[in-house]
Amino acid sequence: MKSRYDDPGLDTLGLAAPLLGGPTFALRFRLMRLAWLVAWRCLAAWTPSPFHPWRNLLLRLFGAKLDPTAIVHGSTVVWWPGNLTMGPNASMGPGVICYNVAPVTLEAMAIVSQRAHLCTGTHDIQQPAFPLVARPIVLRRNAWIAAEAFVGPGMEVGEGAVLGARGVAVRALEPWTVYAGNPARAVASRRQVG
Repeated sequence: MKSRYDDPGLDTLGLAAPLLGGPTFALRFRLMRLAWLVAWRCLAAWTPSPFHPWRNLLLRLFGAKLDPTAIVHGSTVVWWPGNLTMGPNASMGPGVICYNVAPVTLEAMAIVSQRAHLCTGTHDIQQPAFPLVARPIVLRRNAWIAAEAFVGPGMEVGEGAVLGARGVAVRALEPWTVYAGNPARAVASRRQVG
């Protein structure tokens, strides 16, 4: 879903900017998100770990593209399922925040560990309206985002790359490389797996 500020024909005169409490998204989409949040909290957030198929079904009903073997824990927070794609055996652990105002893709065997944050949105600080800027995130096959790490807008995490615990990715991560720190920097190579 695009921000209403992405519409080049939008006349922003008379509209409250997000910085001043104005909405970023159209009312219709905000109502869809409300329905999603209520559905997830009532039907999925409390479910025990083995209920992955049920949670996947609920995510799919709201537009997610998930392989049947994908795993999303109940305490995971997905901003909008329609912007989520997960391949075979990809997983998002407990407490993961997936702020996917732009598409987030986890390819096969990509892992996002507990309380990590995938953030596709930021703001244009040079514009007075402070508009939302959204860029997709892609985690390639066998990538691993460790506990409490942060992946920022527009990042591509290469095949087999690892972002260590509490690391912050602000640049693309090269395949089969281990990163750590804030900002993340390469600290080792990783042996390639199947």
